[in-house]
This record gives sequence, structure tokens and C-alpha cells, in this order.
Amino acid sequence: MDKNFDRSKSFTRRAFVVGAVQGGMLAVLGGRLAWLQLVEGQKYKTLADKNRINVKMTLPSRGEIVDRFGVPLAINNQNFRVMVIPEQSKDLDKALKMLSQYIDLDEKQIQKIIKQSKKAASFVPLEVTDNLTWNDVAKIEVHLPDLPGINIDVGEVRSYPLAEATAHIVGYVGSVTQNDLEKDPAHILKLPDFKIGKTGLEKSFEEEIRGEEGTSHMEVNVRGREVRELNSEKSFEGERLTLSIDAETQRFTQNRLSQERSASAIVMNAHTGAVYALSSYPSFDPNLFVNGIGVDRYQEILNNPQFPFNNKAISGQYPPGSTFKMITALAALRSGVATSKTLVNCTGSYEYGSDIFYCWKRGGHKYVSMESALMKSCDTYFYKLSTEIGIDKMVETAREFGLGETYDFDLGGERQGLLPDKEWKMATLGQKWRPGETIVSSIGQGYISATPLQLAVMTSRLVNGGKAVKPWMVGYVGDKKVNQENWPSMNVNQRHLKIIKRGMDRAVDDEKGTAYSSQIEEKKWRMGGKTGTAQVKRITKKQRMSGERSGDDNWNYRHHALFVGYAPLNNPKYVVSTVIEHGGSGSGTAAPLARDLLRFVQERELDKSEIKVR
Repeated sequence: MDKNFDRSKSFTRRAFVVGAVQGGMLAVLGGRLAWLQLVEGQKYKTLADKNRINVKMTLPSRGEIVDRFGVPLAINNQNFRVMVIPEQSKDLDKALKMLSQYIDLDEKQIQKIIKQSKKAASFVPLEVTDNLTWNDVAKIEVHLPDLPGINIDVGEVRSYPLAEATAHIVGYVGSVTQNDLEKDPAHILKLPDFKIGKTGLEKSFEEEIRGEEGTSHMEVNVRGREVRELNSEKSFEGERLTLSIDAETQRFTQNRLSQERSASAIVMNAHTGAVYALSSYPSFDPNLFVNGIGVDRYQEILNNPQFPFNNKAISGQYPPGSTFKMITALAALRSGVATSKTLVNCTGSYEYGSDIFYCWKRGGHKYVSMESALMKSCDTYFYKLSTEIGIDKMVETAREFGLGETYDFDLGGERQGLLPDKEWKMATLGQKWRPGETIVSSIGQGYISATPLQLAVMTSRLVNGGKAVKPWMVGYVGDKKVNQENWPSMNVNQRHLKIIKRGMDRAVDDEKGTAYSSQIEEKKWRMGGKTGTAQVKRITKKQRMSGERSGDDNWNYRHHALFVGYAPLNNPKYVVSTVIEHGGSGSGTAAPLARDLLRFVQERELDKSEIKVR
């Protein structure tokens, strides 16, 4: 009896202990559950949502780029793509081969898609091809019942309607590279179909025209398949760029340049700085780059000896030749070295010490004044003045009129050119400046170089009354005006500018002027300007005396031809700067080009038109 009582008592005690332990464990577990429910509930709800909700980004439409009248230069076209969802096709290979009966799809592409399908989830759509024509879409739509897993998707693709004519202005978009991601880690750049600006305005205004992505919250099942859309936030289209460019003038300029092997030209408003046309030839079709250019075609463009990818209008650096003579003349007037009546006897050469510097006219120009020296482009006149002016004064004047600097121009990629002086030569070459280098600099030869854009700015400042105009191309970003049209006056004597302009007027309007044969017939449209010939290959005294000129050599050794001009003559509104690489002479090729451009732009009356903003 006692033994049974003790055994019962022991059992009760053990049961109590076990019950207590179990109760304690339940209490702890209950407390933990309460903690998770009440305190940590929101945290785990969020984690759960992440497991069942996918957040997808939707691409924004890229902002358009249009000319001053709203003519499209860069737009978005509908892009019809063929997509395939592998899990909806029992035999993917068979479905793709059936599809190849209706669109251009070879075996190599088919195998590539099949390979991709094995790496991705079976419910993930894969792109088969894009840029379908309406005819392609129609054929596929008709046969969709026989193409399991195949469907058509609609997106956007960038398009450039003027193609080669605006390639150096607008640029192009391309796929995002690792280097792009390192510079800009924005999430949108990681989307497979996203394109960013690679050159031109597409690149320099990337942030403004990119737009803002939207989001779509999709409910998915345990396998990750989308079930339904829970909510979404729309994307915002990028800003529209409205340019000062006139599409018709741009197209005409590019077509005119195509008559040469390699050339560039700029047409701009002398008073506001608005650029109406900016062309470089040869060019390329930016549409080739949107979806990836083939290696062979890319190498063909890249290896072209005339460098189609280079925007020569803003990055080509050339000796300005005789177009620099206005700067030398102005420096002489400002420093008191000469007046408009100062005469120099040109015998065909100029001796300085033991060196002889030749004028382009072998027999000389006889006695010439400043105006007639500009009109006839007499080298000797400027040789003589330069020895009294000195290189520092010439460089100072050149810099004030826009040479040797960049303008923070909308396109980017500007080159600075070179204004050499004593300090530059010592720092760069470790040599002292020689007097002869001042002499050749006076006619725009030697170390000195400038871009066509800089020469356009220089000419504008010379003929607009001394306003420090700078070039611009983007007038509006969206509805916001971003350009400047009123420019400060420069510290320059108006009488000096009139002397220079009269010489340039006569260079075209006087029968003895170097560009007389290129004058515009209509009196109301007459132009002034200055020819320039930049020496590429030096010739010996023996060659010179025998009458040999570099133009007699092959194309690569011919002089560059330059011309800067303006119109109309009495009240300049438009300025043109033209450079024809290895064109021979400014009067022979560059001046006729400038004449055609100035006549065209005056007929368009662009100075009277306002930029239209939609």
C-alpha cells in the first residue's frame, strides 16, 4: 500500500514537472508569437509582400528633338517586336521554325533563342526580333493560332528623320555599357531595353530628355508567375528640345557640302548667336546605331580617311589663313601702329633680317592701304605691320574676338584651337619665340589654329558692332527658355570695326577683291567676307619660282580653303564660316559655298522667325 502510494506520488511529481516545463514552453512560444504578431508584424508583412509582389519599372518615352519650326529631328516610333513565352510552347524549336516562314529568322538566331530559354524561367518572355514592318505584323497575326507561345509586343524605338544631315547635331542613342553604369548608377539604366545618348544632343542633354520611369506592382504566385496588377505609377516623358536649327537650311547645307570630299560649315545669326545650320561632311546615318550596327559597317565608317564620326565644325582645327588678317589689322589700329591710310609697298616679298617672306602674288600688289590689303588679301601688308605690333597684341585681340577659347556650346566636344605666344612656345617646346613666327602668324599660318565655329564667332563680333556674341543651339527645354540673345558690348572702337568691314565688303563687292566672282547677284542679298587659304605643305623657293603650287599635288597636300562671310552687306544679319579640307583656295571653292548658303538663308528670312514651342 505504501509502495503504491509512493509510486503514485512520484508519478504526480514528474507529471507536475513535465507539465510545468510544457506550460513554460507554451508561454515562451505564446509570448514570441505575440511579439511577432504585435511588434514585428509589419516587418514580416513587408517581407511576405516582397515574396508575392514584383515591382516592374516601365520605360518613359524619350523627349523629342525638333527644329525651330517643330520639324522632328529625333522622335520615337512604334517598335513591333516578336516575343516568345517558352512554357506556352510544347516544342519551341518547331514554333520558331514555323515563325521563320513569315519573317527573316535564320537557324543561328533560332538556336540562340532556345539557348536563352534554358537559362531563364519558362514563363519569362524572350525577344525573338524587333523593328517589324506592318506587313510582318499582319502575317504573324494571321498565323498566331498556329504559333503557340508567340505574341507581338509594342515598344518604342528612336528614329532620326533627317539621318546624315543632322547626325553631328542630334547624335544617337545606344545600349547601356558597364562604363555608363559606373558613371550613372540609376536603376533605369539596368533595364535590358533601355537606351541612352551616346553623342550629340542626345548625350549632352541626356538627363533632360530621358524622362522618369514608372512602376507596376504585380502579384505573382509561388513560381513567380504574374497573376494580376495591384497598382501602378505612370512614367513621365522626357523634356522636348526645341532648337535654333532650321531643318531646311541644315539639309541644304549638308547637300551642298556633299559636293566636296571633306568640309564643314556653320550658318548663324550675327547678333543673337542662334545657329541655323551646323554641318560636317562626310557624315553617317545615326539610325544604324539605335539597335546595334554590324561590325563590318562600323569598321567601314571608322576607317574612312575623311573621319565621318568627327564633327569638323566644332572640333576641326585649321590654320585660319587670311581670315586672320582682320585680327592683325584690328590689333594694328588699336595699338596705334597703323591707321586706315597707312600704305605699304608690296613688291611680292618682305625681307626681315636674312629671311624672306613671300606674298601670294608673285609680282606684288604695289602700294596698298589697310582696306585694299584686306580686299586683295595682300600678305606683305600684314607682314610689315606684325613686326611692329608683336605677337602678344595679336593674340590678345584674337582672344577677345573669340579665338583660342570654347563657348560651353550645347553639343560638347568643342576644341580650343591654338593662339601661340612666347610663353606657350617656351612651356611647350622649350624654345624662344622668333620674330619670323610673328610674321607668319599675322596671316594665320604657323602654329596658330582655329575651328570653323570660332571663325563664325570672330566674324559675328567684327560685323555686329562689337557685341560679345556666343553660339547656341538649344532654345527651349520643354517650355523653359534656356538661350541668351542679348550680349554685352566689347571694348572696341566702332571706327576701327568700320575700317575692317569696308575691307571685307570690298573683298566680295569690288572687282579687284579675291571673292568678287562669288558675289550674290541680287543687290538686297549682297555679301561681304574674307577668303583664306591654309598651307598644308611647304614649298621650296625653287618650286615657288617655277610657279609650282601645292594645288598641283595630290589631294592630301593641297591647301585648305576657308571663307568667312556675312549678309546682307549694309546690315549684316547672318554669318557663315566654311572650311573645305584640301579645297585648294578660299576664292575657288569656299567662297562659292558661302555664297550659296547666305543666299539660301536670306531667302528663308530666318531672322524674322521666332522659335515655335509646342
